[in-house]
Amino acid sequence: MPAPWNAVDDARPLPTDPDQRAFHVAMAGVQPISSPNRVQLGSPTPPPRPQQFINDERAALHESLHGQIGLQDRLEGGDEPHYLRDGLAATVLRDLRRGRWVIQAELDLHGLNRDEARHQLASFLAECLHHGQRCVRVIHGKGHGSPQKLSILRQLVRGWLAQRQEILAYCQARPHDGGEGALIVLLRAAKK
Repeated sequence: MPAPWNAVDDARPLPTDPDQRAFHVAMAGVQPISSPNRVQLGSPTPPPRPQQFINDERAALHESLHGQIGLQDRLEGGDEPHYLRDGLAATVLRDLRRGRWVIQAELDLHGLNRDEARHQLASFLAECLHHGQRCVRVIHGKGHGSPQKLSILRQLVRGWLAQRQEILAYCQARPHDGGEGALIVLLRAAKK
């Protein structure tokens, strides 16, 4: 097999193959480019932004903040745990209770101790904010596996959520979403 062609070394004999000979003649005197000066293709494209979903969320939040409060709204609410950040309209909590917000992610804290649960909750909330997820479910359990059937995580999670700035509201989940063993949490929109 003939030695590889070198553009700088033109003293080599020409190959016998006509195609290789034509190539060798065409490349006589050619020097490699020192800097390729090329655009790098293949960088990841940004994820698509679902415009209708964003518009629906804006409309739901606007109606929650500025909508009328009717008699049914005033009668709603009971002994179930809930939290609403100061300065927000009660309609925000009403819409959360009624399931107007779509649950976008969930965290299950079953079987974790206090420190593990707090760490997992903080990581989960940061990840949800990063991905723009606004409504999430946090499952803390009902305490059936705990001593004296008391859910320690239930009380702890409520306190931790109320202390965090990114939490706008939370309420007890509806029965088909976990009931008293879970909370539905509304997070603020991610800062751009």
